[in-house]
Amino acid sequence: MELSPLTAISPADGRYGSKTAPLREIVSEYGLIRYRVAVEVRWLRVLAAHPGFDALAPLSEEAEGFLDDVASGFSLDDARRVKAIERETNHDVKAVEYFVRERIAGASGLGGARELIHFACTSEDINNLAYATMLSDARAQVLLPRMRALTEAVRGLAREHAAVAMLSRTHGQPASPTTMGKEMSVFAARLDRQLEAFAAVRIMGKLNGAVGNYNAHLAACPGVDWHRVSREFVEGLGLAWNSHTTQIEPHDSMAELFHALARFNRVMLDLCRDVWTYISLGYFRQRLVAGETGSSTMPHKVNPIDFENAEGNVGIANAILEHLAAKLPVSRLQRDLSDSTAQRNLGVGLAHSLIACDSCLKGIGKLALDEAAVARDLADAWELLAEPIQTVMRRHGIESSYERLKALTRGRAVDRDTLARFIESLALPREEKDALLDLTPAAYMGAAERLALER
Repeated sequence: MELSPLTAISPADGRYGSKTAPLREIVSEYGLIRYRVAVEVRWLRVLAAHPGFDALAPLSEEAEGFLDDVASGFSLDDARRVKAIERETNHDVKAVEYFVRERIAGASGLGGARELIHFACTSEDINNLAYATMLSDARAQVLLPRMRALTEAVRGLAREHAAVAMLSRTHGQPASPTTMGKEMSVFAARLDRQLEAFAAVRIMGKLNGAVGNYNAHLAACPGVDWHRVSREFVEGLGLAWNSHTTQIEPHDSMAELFHALARFNRVMLDLCRDVWTYISLGYFRQRLVAGETGSSTMPHKVNPIDFENAEGNVGIANAILEHLAAKLPVSRLQRDLSDSTAQRNLGVGLAHSLIACDSCLKGIGKLALDEAAVARDLADAWELLAEPIQTVMRRHGIESSYERLKALTRGRAVDRDTLARFIESLALPREEKDALLDLTPAAYMGAAERLALER
C-alpha cells in the first residue's frame, strides 16, 4: 500500500501530518542524511584549509562552491541515492561517505579529496554532530517559536482578565478569592521558566575518533593539534565541544534537552487540565466554529477537545522524551549500539510536543470568559471572609480568633448579615470594623491584579 497520511502508521505523519510538517525536513530520515552529508563536507573543507594537514591542498574557490552545493542542495533524490548505496553497504554512515565520493568524482579541484572524505572518523563522529545540529535547528526553527507563542497567549489571558475576581478552589473546595488573570499569570511564569531552560541547554558534540583518543589522527598526522581542530570544528557548527568521550558522545546534553522540553510539556498539561475545569464550571465559554460537531449524538455539546488533545499528546511526547533521556546516556564500555535505534525516535517526541502545543494554542484561541458566571460563583461565598476577619482579630490580640470563626462558618451557610453581626460584636477599633464591613468576596483579592499584570 502506498504511504500517505492515510496509510502512515504514526499519527505524527498521518492524522497530524499538517501540524508536524515544519519538522519533516529536519528530523526525518531525509533530514538525518542531509545533516550527515553536511558534516562530512564541512570536515573535508576544514582538513583542506588546515596548514598542518599536507595530505590535501587548499581548495579553490570553485571547489569550495561545489562542496557547498553538495550540502546545501541536498535533495530527496540524493537521499534516495544514499539509501540505495546503504542497501549494498548495510551501513548508513558508510553510504553517506560513498555518496559524497560519488558526487565529487570528476569535480574540478577535488581530485585528491575522495580518499580523505571521512578521514580518521568513526561513524559516531558524523552521527553525533548530525543529531546535535538537527536538534539545534528543530529547537530554534520550530519548537521555540511555538512554545513562545503559547506562553504569550497565556500571558495575554493573564493581562486581559487581571481584574476579574474569581473563587479559588483548593482541594476542590471554595478558598480565598483570586483573579482569573492571576491564575493564568502563574502558568505564564512557569512556562517562561521552562522555556528559558529549554533554550539554554548547550547541545554538545565531539569529533575524536574510534574511542575518543584521536588514535588514527595522530598515527597519520602527529604534527597536527587535533584536540584544537576538533574543538574549533564542533564549535563552528554552533555546538558545545565535549573533550572527553568514548566512541560516542554520551548524550548527556540530549537528556538535559529532553528533560527541559518534558518539563515545559508538563506545565502545559497542568494548564490544559485547569482550563478544562474552568470550562466545565462555566467560567470559560468556547467560541463556536461553523461546521464543527461536539458530539455524534448530543447536538448541544461544545467539547474542550483541543485541551484534551494536548493532554493526550503530552503523554505520548513525554513518554518518549523521558525514555530517551534515561536510555541515551547509558552505553556499555566504549560503545554499544542500543542508543542508535532509540535515537531515531527523537523526532517523534518533538512532533507530539509540537502537536500538543498547537492544540493548546488553538483551544486558547476559542476561549471567552463569562464574567457573569465567574461573579455569580463568588458573590454568595461570604464564608471566605472568615480568613481576613480572624487575621485582623489576631492582630488586635483577640483570643481564639481562628476557633471562633471556625465555629461560625465551617460547614454552614453564611451571608453578609451574619458576618456583620459578628464583626459588630468584636472589640475592635471602629475603623477596623468599618473596613471589614465594607469587604466583599469580590473585593478580597489581595495583590492578585498586580501579580497578574507583572507577567
